[in-house]
Amino acid sequence: MTGTPDETPTHSFTPSGNHRHRKARVSRIGTRRSLVLALAVPVASATLAGTSAFAADGNTVTAASPAHDVDAARTGGTPTADDAQLVKNLNERVADTRLGSDVSGVVLDGDSDTTLWDHNGSTALMPASNAKLATATTALTLLGPDHRFTTRVVYGDGTLTLIGGGDRTLTSADLADMTKAAVAGLKAAGRTDVKVRVDDSLFAEPSLADGWNEGYYPTEVAPVRSLVVDGAAVQDTSLDAGKVFAKQLAAAGITVDGQVGRAQAGRSAVPVAQHTSGPLSGIVKKMLKTSDNNIAETLLRMTAVTLGKPATFEGGVDLVRQVLASYGVSLDNFVMHDGSGLSRADRIPAATLAQLLEAITRAPALGSIVDGLPVAGEAGSSLGPEWGRFDDAHSKCAVGKVHAKTGTLTGAVALSGVTKTADGEWRVFSFIENNSTADPAGIKDAMDGLAATVNGCWA
Repeated sequence: MTGTPDETPTHSFTPSGNHRHRKARVSRIGTRRSLVLALAVPVASATLAGTSAFAADGNTVTAASPAHDVDAARTGGTPTADDAQLVKNLNERVADTRLGSDVSGVVLDGDSDTTLWDHNGSTALMPASNAKLATATTALTLLGPDHRFTTRVVYGDGTLTLIGGGDRTLTSADLADMTKAAVAGLKAAGRTDVKVRVDDSLFAEPSLADGWNEGYYPTEVAPVRSLVVDGAAVQDTSLDAGKVFAKQLAAAGITVDGQVGRAQAGRSAVPVAQHTSGPLSGIVKKMLKTSDNNIAETLLRMTAVTLGKPATFEGGVDLVRQVLASYGVSLDNFVMHDGSGLSRADRIPAATLAQLLEAITRAPALGSIVDGLPVAGEAGSSLGPEWGRFDDAHSKCAVGKVHAKTGTLTGAVALSGVTKTADGEWRVFSFIENNSTADPAGIKDAMDGLAATVNGCWA
């Protein structure tokens, strides 16, 4: 490995699109990807362990160890008056009865890596959709922000086969362009009839993740397949896509013989059309803004497929663990079974999520994660007014100032993100509560209040 200074002045992207100057550890995404790739192939049994994998290269992100004394500000340093007030306020407000007794939180100084406040930060709790931060980090690190997914149509033996490539953003308009090319080829060959098949063999047969139940299908998440059109919330997205394709062919004057079926395309099949998705960076933004479970699960599998791992929950999560470890993020008490955070068996400490966000803000290749964080009061996002977020007397002052990933399951609410104080200081935070019996809207109001406290607008 090349010797790189451990601390190098750099400009880091902020959620507002501006830059902030601070000392940051250099992140070599290409090197990290190569090392994880070398260890991720099916024949390898070794994994990246702890923070040692990049110590020699100076790339280890060292996050402050969780402090269990919630009365201590700035770990290892003298607390400022503002820090002391922040600690006092958080200590009082985390005791809000709406949050229940199973609540944890960590606040980091975004510029110095120090822990400002910790309340049960190492306790493993259900993170809900905050798990998507880990999925996004893994996909961007190993595939790259410019990676694109391709859907194809091939022809052979009187059959057009639509082949899924893991593009969860494919629309019927995109498919119509492919249909047009396919029809032109058929008519040029003097053929007006064809069979239609779908090939979604890129992924393993859909299954339930540990902690899932069949009640999730298909509204919370669809069975995970490599082919879908218009994000259809149906049991079999591949056959649904094939039927859309068949209807488009029929509308163009092609007779479709029989029913749409599932079959793996033959090696001799001739390519006739394809569609390439937008870049992964944009897909990640969409996933985070709207907390899209289906995109998350698809990305988990596509990352595994691209690196030669099984296209299963387990294959993807194995890579998540390797990537997080490569950034120096603690895996203590870390348990993840899916890419979306729907699993009720997932457990991630607030300290781990805060460390991960700190690492994300220091890696330019992960900028789309920061850009994709919902903004308090942003309509159309999971922190929008339509969800009743940041709209009470204590938290509405933070509208436009807090950028955070939401997480909501029955019995679990989480909020992890970044915010800039009036003094220009960046803070990273993560809050998780489990098992509160309060009204869900009240729990979210209390959680939003904690974020407004970190921002400082609720002083």
